[in-house]
Amino acid sequence: MMLILDAYFKNFPARRKVAEFLFENGLSVRNSKIYLRNVEVPISELSRIIGVNRKIVYHTIEYIEKTYPLKMIFEKLNPLPSLITMAPIMGWEVLEIELEKADYSFALSELLRYLHESNVPIMEIFSRNLRQEDAKAYIVIDGTLPVDVFVKIKDIPGFKKLVLHTPEKSKERVVCSYCEVKYCPKKVAVEGLNVKN
Repeated sequence: MMLILDAYFKNFPARRKVAEFLFENGLSVRNSKIYLRNVEVPISELSRIIGVNRKIVYHTIEYIEKTYPLKMIFEKLNPLPSLITMAPIMGWEVLEIELEKADYSFALSELLRYLHESNVPIMEIFSRNLRQEDAKAYIVIDGTLPVDVFVKIKDIPGFKKLVLHTPEKSKERVVCSYCEVKYCPKKVAVEGLNVKN
């Protein structure tokens, strides 16, 4: 998508900023207005948040509507609700993974295989591998990730970074050598496994 925005907005950096904001937030352009699903978004508020004047937003809308390929894309945009940010409040863990682009498909399929074989209940999976962005995946797990599965996951080729978001907010902050977490209930168990091996 960023390549499409680059192609159509290369001479209009301020309009590109608006179009990118619309795309990233799933805001559609229809009938010379901007919508969040079926709710009209006020142009003045949008321009304030993006940091451009209202004229730029209006020019962007006009440009999108008169450019057929852009119109076809932007009139179909919708936001995708996600459990990622609220998961720790619900007592679920979120495994955030940054992947190497070349290994994206293999690493993600291996991860899902491990989770399936270990009967880890998955609430939601959200993943992107766009050309000009980091390849990332978020997996919301109902409960906590078993230690043995965690150990297998950290060894999957193609993973650049693992971040485990846990519901353990009142505990002391501990960062283990395998992942970046606010609190890692697995640190002692994982280190214990390494000592035994």
